[in-house]
Amino acid sequence: MTAHASAAGDWQLGDRRVNRLGYGAMRLTGNGMHGNSDGPPIDRAAAVRLLHTAFEHGVDHVDTAAFYFSPLRSANGLIGRALAGWPGADRITVATKVGPGRTPDGAWYTMARPEQLRAQVEENLRQLGTDHLDLVNLRRNGPDAESVAEHFGALADLRRAGLIRHLGLSDARPEHVHQARAIAPVVCVQNSYGLDRRLADDNGLLDLCRGLGIAFVPFFAISGRAREGAPAAERDARVRAVAAAHGASPAQVRLAWTLHRGPHVLAIPGTSDPAHLAENLDAGALRLTAEQLALLDGQDGPDGPDGQAPGPGVRT
Repeated sequence: MTAHASAAGDWQLGDRRVNRLGYGAMRLTGNGMHGNSDGPPIDRAAAVRLLHTAFEHGVDHVDTAAFYFSPLRSANGLIGRALAGWPGADRITVATKVGPGRTPDGAWYTMARPEQLRAQVEENLRQLGTDHLDLVNLRRNGPDAESVAEHFGALADLRRAGLIRHLGLSDARPEHVHQARAIAPVVCVQNSYGLDRRLADDNGLLDLCRGLGIAFVPFFAISGRAREGAPAAERDARVRAVAAAHGASPAQVRLAWTLHRGPHVLAIPGTSDPAHLAENLDAGALRLTAEQLALLDGQDGPDGPDGQAPGPGVRT
């Protein structure tokens, strides 16, 4: 039986209480944000069924963007169709992103200017078929030293106008969180993060969010440095050993590790495959021991930090 998303716990995201295991919609389109492909898009009816299955199993936090599209599919359009007439649709929190953009043929253009963000917000509203957006993340697309204040201020104006309920940041550093919070509340930070991609540990962003009560929302949590592709191999032996101890898959262990990083961490794994959706949901119920977490982190494992398979010290 597939686990319920609530097995991973929940978090107060602004004025919305959401289960920590959510869903990322990028893969529904068949085209990744970075130009990589997850194969051909599933048909619309199958996509809507997949989203309904996620909702039925407690997924109430969905990540999307107007720039998640392929020639045949728009993630926003599929989500809007799935929510239309769905009982309890008002309990589903849809988070989207603005900042970057793509031309109709899929080519990227430069970061929007602050005065262009309203058009991007309105495009998300149109595609989703709603009169306000639950959560908008400002997706940075520029030098680290560049301030987010002007762009975030433009979104804060749209929040005051009632078009946006909550604001967050994506691809941010600690200094950007401080800049944004001086303008308006920040309810989440969405960055690339996983077992072998851990800049948020190195620069203190994960702990900063924890201390401020801000949700940290990792993407590429399963695929790590490989992004949409297969996971990197650095820790595979350890991941496989922990997976074997639980009768789980390596992907489930990577996702469970992410959820173990703190109660403020919200995972958004994406898939267009119903079987993978069930696997991701089950990962939310996977509990790793302190010994297993230390092993995955390369600490005090039976074979040291060389990534070799551990001995019988790993247990469920």
